[in-house]
Amino acid sequence: MIFAKAAAVLKKDILTSVRYRSGFFLKLVSPALQLATFYYLARAVGPQFRPDGMPYVVFLIVGTGFYTFLVAGIHSFLQTIQDSQQTGTLEVLMTTSTPTTTLLLLSALSSFAGNLLQFVVYVGSGILLFAPAVNISVSAAAAVLVLSLLVAIAFGLFAAGLQVSIHKGSAVLWLLGSCAWLMAGTLFPVAALPRPVRFLSALLPFTHSLAGLRIAIFQADNSAALLRELESLFLFSSVLLPLAIFFFSWTVRRARQCGSLSFY
Repeated sequence: MIFAKAAAVLKKDILTSVRYRSGFFLKLVSPALQLATFYYLARAVGPQFRPDGMPYVVFLIVGTGFYTFLVAGIHSFLQTIQDSQQTGTLEVLMTTSTPTTTLLLLSALSSFAGNLLQFVVYVGSGILLFAPAVNISVSAAAAVLVLSLLVAIAFGLFAAGLQVSIHKGSAVLWLLGSCAWLMAGTLFPVAALPRPVRFLSALLPFTHSLAGLRIAIFQADNSAALLRELESLFLFSSVLLPLAIFFFSWTVRRARQCGSLSFY
């Protein structure tokens, strides 16, 4: 039954994407322009700058690509709730026989799938163009991706719960995204930050996601460092995901009791 519902959601969103071909075209053009931007930025900085032992252009591509993918996945949960609130269908959706958390996951499924495809094409193109000879571990990269997805789902459920309860999920997500953009090592290595900020950076799951993926792609033989990042991501996902499921379910149940589920 759950697979039939997932297939129905994917079919709906694919048909919608086919109708709006211009948006699909822009999703192809934008990454190409970003790759060109990072290439010339790395040239301006110079080849001597090799953060974590890799070319700066690829450091940028992996960091920004993976970060954007995770944040877009988190935002898809919030967007689902906001769209339902604006169209007045949230109360109907949340009173169906499908559990609320499952329903939200299904609604965000196609967004995750589309963003994953765009991420793979973006990072894959960057590696082929600027660093074709890499020592990549596919299994390690997949492990980092899966654990990071679980963390992103947890943050997405938290943001959706805040949107249901106080209608401020977008503000919280903006704050989280801004902090992660600065401290997670997206554009520059975490080692460049002041010591107190580096401590805060270690508390962000995104920091370990970006570091883990870079190690899996460029330093696959560094098993000790890779294992540390995977252990951190596993700990974050094990703690955050159950809490997020409970929090979202609780906010929906409370909104039903208070009669504020359809408020916007």
